[in-house]
Amino acid sequence: MSAPLLSVRDLSVHFGANAAVDKVSFDLTAGETLALVGESGSGKSITALSLLGLQPPTASVTGQVHFDGTELVGADAATLRAIRGNQVGMIFQEPMSSLNPVHTIGKQIGEVLSVHQGLRRTAARARTLELLDAVGIPDPLRRIDDYPHQLSGGQRQRAMIAMALANDPKLLIADEPTTALDVTVQAQVLDLLKSLQQAHGMALLFITHDLSIVRHIADRVCVMTNGQMVETGPTEAIFAAPSHHYTRQLLAAAPAGDPAPFPIETSNVVSTQDLKVWFPIRRGLLRRTVGHIRAVDGVDLGIRKGETLGVVGESGSGKSSLGYALLRLIPSTGRIVLLGNEVQSRSWNALRPLRKHMQIVFQDPFGSLSPRMSVGEIVGEGLKVHMPGLSAQERDGKVAAALKEVGLDIATAARYPHEFSGGQRQRIAIARALVLEPDFLVLDEPTSALDVSIQSQIIDLLRDIQQRRQLSYLFISHDLRVVKALAHRLIVMRNGQVVEQGEAAAIFADPQQAYTRQLLAAAFDLAAPSNVTDDRLPPPHTTE
Repeated sequence: MSAPLLSVRDLSVHFGANAAVDKVSFDLTAGETLALVGESGSGKSITALSLLGLQPPTASVTGQVHFDGTELVGADAATLRAIRGNQVGMIFQEPMSSLNPVHTIGKQIGEVLSVHQGLRRTAARARTLELLDAVGIPDPLRRIDDYPHQLSGGQRQRAMIAMALANDPKLLIADEPTTALDVTVQAQVLDLLKSLQQAHGMALLFITHDLSIVRHIADRVCVMTNGQMVETGPTEAIFAAPSHHYTRQLLAAAPAGDPAPFPIETSNVVSTQDLKVWFPIRRGLLRRTVGHIRAVDGVDLGIRKGETLGVVGESGSGKSSLGYALLRLIPSTGRIVLLGNEVQSRSWNALRPLRKHMQIVFQDPFGSLSPRMSVGEIVGEGLKVHMPGLSAQERDGKVAAALKEVGLDIATAARYPHEFSGGQRQRIAIARALVLEPDFLVLDEPTSALDVSIQSQIIDLLRDIQQRRQLSYLFISHDLRVVKALAHRLIVMRNGQVVEQGEAAAIFADPQQAYTRQLLAAAFDLAAPSNVTDDRLPPPHTTE
């Protein structure tokens, strides 16, 4: 056997007296894919970060990390700079917090090429266009000058993948690289990573909580829990006969059950008529509007009290824009009615009293949580604004109840977002939304950052809260397995338009549109991505 490209021995990461990673050892050879799997907080991501010296400054690292003959633990800054982004690329878990909001994606990818390869502006731009096309960004020539906030969550993740692959690294560390992607694009990205491995002999350290992806891409699997590696071996052997009870528990976990029952005769909590969100396309020196991207193009919907309306579709289909428009977070046209109140005609100040009745859980929990505020301050901020009459003791009581409701210890109120795993941060975001006891909640990919067992717990939690409070949900997701467990009705979106809608159970049993059938096939048979027929997303619906 050839010598390993990456050799890790007794790697430990401590935060004070707490061991986040405890004596982890593994090898990775060129061209091989090793998957690190486990629940949120198991130590997967901090293991990956510590390989390149990217752990938080409060962490202490011991052990050995040999990469291609170079010891990385304790290496000086110059040695690490020569390896990071050049010989080792990394795809981070949360693209919105990893991309610079004041620079275009083209400039950010071009900077990597300039620093490591010395490419000039024209050559760097040409290579950036190739990379954006390779990772499935639609119409790269138009999107290269977009800023991160102008891309969907999945498109931002693909831009991060393009940046990590820019210098053809020997090793790619992928920390949940498909978390924000819809199922069809997941399959495309996995095929892309596999083809790059074959072309360049690149090793891949793949970190994920999605075991269906692991089975598709990994040669070997390492299972982690509580910072320790409890089982390792070839992928097929682990799936066929797991020896550790924790591995068996992971394999058995999956969102299940039926949506919470609700009285069908109830009236609509929120409804729309001909809702449109068109983003202007500006060109030329004077930035004149020459057309529009139709993110949402004439959508009619109604959500009854206690009902969940699921919204599915590929990245860029308009799902998140629809949710933001319902809450008046982005400009739109058409009619929006919330609890009998016309929303569109209200000024910003006049809309404020309605804000506590409509809340949102954003897709990227880290990007939506202030790093300067404690968890208690984050969850309690809305109470200060919308319930100013509460005493400090009453407010703390409501914060504690909200944290307990989403499965977090009350003691976490004094900690800060960076001290939590991705899944724990998402639960903080859910607590912040629920603390005001809203009537309508937009859930924008609320389980995308969670491992499968926690997904099931969150779905059960959302069902229980909905049944007790008769809360209405707009549930946006690319994971149709999760949607099936929660949604009463379903709308399928593509290019800003609704291509199919109806009772969720009926659509899952007998989809009428070819596009819906394609999504369902990809969602429930990811292990066979050859069934996915679309090689690229269609361009966004525009008018010029």
